Amino acid sequence: MTVRTVHAATRLRTTFDEHPLPDRAVLVAGDRIEAVGSLGELTEAYPGVRVRWWPGTLGPALVHDGPLPPAPSPRERVHALFRAGVAAVPAAFLTDPGLRAAAVRNGLAVLDRPRPPVVVTGGRADLAVLADDGTCLATVVAGRLVHRRA
Repeated sequence: MTVRTVHAATRLRTTFDEHPLPDRAVLVAGDRIEAVGSLGELTEAYPGVRVRWWPGTLGPALVHDGPLPPAPSPRERVHALFRAGVAAVPAAFLTDPGLRAAAVRNGLAVLDRPRPPVVVTGGRADLAVLADDGTCLATVVAGRLVHRRA
């Protein structure tokens, strides 16, 4: 049985170019986005579904474009990205085998070519919730909540 979670926030944007819309949510099933709609529509269509509500703007997780932040271990370098709302990184920045293994093991998408971050039905469930000041409040990578700001 696939576990479903609705992620809802004050606002939702499906791309970084669009204006965020109120009363929208994302239904995640496994590692995929199953639906995008209003919170009411999704909870009515999926009674008893777990709902995670976030105060901020929910949207696609970021793609990191540069060397990974310094940290004592490869795992900590990957988790520094999660704290920033990142779910993908170009393969060119993961040439160290230990760092690449940590990235793959933790679900970070390794991109051979650039792709714009987008929230789309059927797409990989890589989401980030950002506060009004740009601070990352939560990161979902392949459907898993990997960061939540305390």
